[in-house]
Amino acid sequence: MARLVRWAALAAAAALLATGCTGGSSDSADAEGETNGTSSSADPAGSATPLPSSLTSQKLDWGRCKATRDSPAPGDEWRCATLETPLDWAKPAGRTIDLALIRSKATGDDRIGSLLFNFGGPGSSGTSTLPWYATSASELGERYDLVSWDPRGVGASEGVRCRGNKEIQASESVDITPDTPAEETAYFRDAAAFGKGCQESEGALLAHVSTTDTARDMDLMRQVLGDTKTHYFGISYGTELGGVYAHLFPKNVGRLILDAVADPSADTAGHAENQTRGFQRALNNYLRSTGQGPEEGTQKIVNLLKRIDAAPLSTSSERKLTETLALTGLIRPLYSKASWPTLTSALEAAEQGDGSELLALADSYNERDASGRYGTGSHSQRVISCLDDKQRPTVEETKKLLPRFEKVSPVFGPMLGWDIGGWCHDWPVAGQYDTPEVSAPGAAPILVVGTTGDPATPYEGARRMATELGKGVGVMLTWKGEGHGAYGKGSGCVDSTVNAYLLEGTVPKDGKVCS
Repeated sequence: MARLVRWAALAAAAALLATGCTGGSSDSADAEGETNGTSSSADPAGSATPLPSSLTSQKLDWGRCKATRDSPAPGDEWRCATLETPLDWAKPAGRTIDLALIRSKATGDDRIGSLLFNFGGPGSSGTSTLPWYATSASELGERYDLVSWDPRGVGASEGVRCRGNKEIQASESVDITPDTPAEETAYFRDAAAFGKGCQESEGALLAHVSTTDTARDMDLMRQVLGDTKTHYFGISYGTELGGVYAHLFPKNVGRLILDAVADPSADTAGHAENQTRGFQRALNNYLRSTGQGPEEGTQKIVNLLKRIDAAPLSTSSERKLTETLALTGLIRPLYSKASWPTLTSALEAAEQGDGSELLALADSYNERDASGRYGTGSHSQRVISCLDDKQRPTVEETKKLLPRFEKVSPVFGPMLGWDIGGWCHDWPVAGQYDTPEVSAPGAAPILVVGTTGDPATPYEGARRMATELGKGVGVMLTWKGEGHGAYGKGSGCVDSTVNAYLLEGTVPKDGKVCS
C-alpha cells in the first residue's frame, strides 16, 4: 500500500491544501443533455464492434448526488447519473457494468457542449473531485456542462478493493527499500499477495479496466451526452487517457487539454526514472527556497531516513513512523509549492524525534482517515496500470537498475527503483502494451501544458507527448513554475491561454511560454 502512486491524482494535493476555431455553435443535446442516439465511432485500431442501440440511445436519469465515504453530497447545481457500458469491449452486446457520472450544467446561454474531466491516478474519483475543482473552472462552466466520472474499477464504478483496512495497515511495516534478504523476501511476498487479493476479490473485472477500455467508455459517453465532438480536460494520468482517446477516435476530438503530462514514450522503468528525476528536482527547488544547498539538504534527509529505518520514530498516536511512511510523507507536499512550509515543519519535527507530522502527510497520501479506514484509490491505480503495462521486471533486473536510480536521487531513487519490480510482481493478468499509442493523425489541435518544476510528471514528458500526437496536432504550452499541473495555479498567462482555447477555439502558437 505504501508504494508510490506513479501518477498521483490532483485530488491528493487538493486535500492537503484544504487542510494546511470559434465557439458559437453548440454540440446540442436536449434540455437534460442526454442523448442523440448516434452510431459508434470509427476506430483506427480496427478492434471495435458496432454498439447496440440499447447502449448508444440510453437515457441518463440525472438525480441528486449522494454523499460518499470520501466526500459530502455536492451542492444543488450538481446532478449524478449512471451510464451502462460493456464490460468487454470486444463483446459489446454481452455483460455490462455501470459508470457513475456527475454533471453541472452550463450556466450561460452560449453553450458549447460537455467538457469531460479526468483527474489522474489512475484511480482518481471524478465524482468526488469535480465539485471541488469546479471553483478553478468557473469560467469554463459558463459555456460547458462540466462532467466527470469514476472510471471503471474506480469508486462508485465497480470500484476495486484488494485488501481490508487491517491488512493495509499491516503492509505499512513492509520495507519498500529492502536492505537484507529477509526484507527483500517480505517485499516481494507482499506484492504477490496484493495481486492475489485483487484476483480473489474482483475476478473477471481485472482484465477489463485498461486505459483503452476507459477511452472507449469516453466515446460512448460522448454519444449519450449528445455531443458530436469530445471536449476533454485531462490532468496527470488523465493526459495518457486523453492521448489514447485521440489515437482511437481522432475524428471525434474536439478541444482537448492535457495538463501535467505523462510521458507516452516511457516504459515501466522509464516512468520510474522520470519521477525519480522529477521529485529530486522539486526537492532541490524546495531546499533552495529554505536557503540550503541541494546536495547538503539532500544528504541531511538521507541521514534522517537511515535513522528512521533503523529506529522508527514515535508519534502522537500508538503508530510508529517507519522509513516507508516517512518517504510517503516527504513526497506529499512536493506536489504544490504552497505546501512547502508544511514539509519544513514536518522535517524539523522529525529531526527532533517526533514523526507525527510526516505520518499525517503519509496518511493523507494513503487516504487513511482518523478511524483507520483507507480509501481504495491506490487499489484502482494498481489494477489499471498493471493491466496497461506489459513489462514485468524480474528481481534481478530490478537490482541491476538500482545504482542508476540512486545516482539520480539518493532520497527517492531506492524506493522508485524497487517499485518497478514490486508494483506488478506476480500479477494475475498480463499487461497490454509497452508504451501507449497516442499518435492522432487528422485530429484537431490538442493543447499540451507542461510545468518546468512538475515533480510527478516531469516537463520533458509534455514535449514528448506533443511530438507523438503528431505534427499539427500537439501544441506545446510551457509554464515556468512549480508543482503538479499548471491550470488554476496562479498563472494568468496559463489560465487565459487555456480558457481562450476551450471557450473560443483559439489555438496558441506552438511553443508559447508563460513565466
